[in-house]
Amino acid sequence: MTARGWFLFSLMGVVWGIPYLMIKVAVDAPLSPSMVVFTRCALGAVLLLPFALRQGGLTRTVRAHWRPMLAFACIEIIGPWFTLTDAERHLSSSTAGLLIAGVPIVGVLMARFFGDTERLGTRRVAGLALGLSGVTVLTVPHLTGGDARSLAEVLLTVLGYATAPLIAARYLKDVPTLQLTAPCLALAAIVYAPAAAVTWPSAVPSAHVLASLAGLGVICTAVAFVAFLELIKEVGPTRSTVITYVNPAVAVAAGALFLGEDLTAGIAVAFTLILAGSVLATAGPGVPRGERVAAVAVPVPVPVTEAATVTEAGALGVAGPAEAGGSVEAGQGCRGAEG
Repeated sequence: MTARGWFLFSLMGVVWGIPYLMIKVAVDAPLSPSMVVFTRCALGAVLLLPFALRQGGLTRTVRAHWRPMLAFACIEIIGPWFTLTDAERHLSSSTAGLLIAGVPIVGVLMARFFGDTERLGTRRVAGLALGLSGVTVLTVPHLTGGDARSLAEVLLTVLGYATAPLIAARYLKDVPTLQLTAPCLALAAIVYAPAAAVTWPSAVPSAHVLASLAGLGVICTAVAFVAFLELIKEVGPTRSTVITYVNPAVAVAAGALFLGEDLTAGIAVAFTLILAGSVLATAGPGVPRGERVAAVAVPVPVPVTEAATVTEAGALGVAGPAEAGGSVEAGQGCRGAEG
C-alpha cells in the first residue's frame, strides 16, 4: 500500500472509531435517531456541496449515475446510519463498535454476489468462522428483551457497510468523490428532515451534546466520507473495509475513557476472534511455494531486439515497455488480491 493509502487508512481508523461515542452521547441526551442522522447529514452536505458545485458538472454527474448513487446513499447512509443510531439507545458504544468489526467478513461474502469468483481457500474460510464466532460471543448475552432488536439493527448496518463499497468501486469509480458524497448526504438530510422536525428537542441540548453533533457532522461525516471514498479508489473496496480492524479498538477505548463502559472478558475474547477472523478472511491469495521457487529459478528469456529497445530507452531516460507496464501490472495485482 502506498504512503497515501496508509495515511487515509490511519485517518479512517480513528475518525470512524469515534462516531459510536458521539452517537451514544446524542441518543442518551436524549435526541431521536432521526434528529441525529439529519444533523450529521445536513452538516456534511452544507460543508461539501459548495466544493462539489465549484468542480462543475454536478447536475450532469447525478443524471448520468443517479441509479447507483441512489443505491449507495440508501445502503451506506440512509439505512445504516439510522439503524446504528437507534441500536445505540440500548447497546453500549463499545458493543456497537465491535459488531461493526464484522464488516470485512461480510464484505468477503458479498463480493461473491458481485462477481468475485476467486476461490476462498482454507485460510479465508477459517477467518470467516473465527469472525462469526466472535460475533456470537458478543451477541449471545444480549439476545433478550429489546437488545435482540438492537443487535438486528447493527447487523443490518454491517450488511450495508459491506455492500456499499462494492457498489462504489464497480459503478461509481469514475465519479469525483465530492460529487458522490455531497448529493448523497443532501438526499439523506432531506429524507430525515420531516422526522427530525417532529422530534426536535424543546430545549437547546447541552454543550457536550452539541459538540458531539458537530463532531459527527464535520469530522465523522464530511471529512471521513471524502477520505473513505479516496481510500476505496486507492486500495479497492474490500481492503478499504479493513479500517474496521482499528475502529473497534478506538470505540472500546473511547467508551471506557469517556462513558465509563466496562471492558469485560467477553469483549476481549470477541475482539480477538473478530480481529483475527477479519485479517484471515480478507487476506490476499497466497502463491504456492512451488510456483514461487519456479518463478525465481527459471529466468524468462528476453528477445535481443526487445532488450536493446529497453536498454536504449533507459539510456535516454524514457520508460521502456517493462517500466511503462509496471503500474498497470501492479494495479491488476492489487485488484486480483481484493476480496
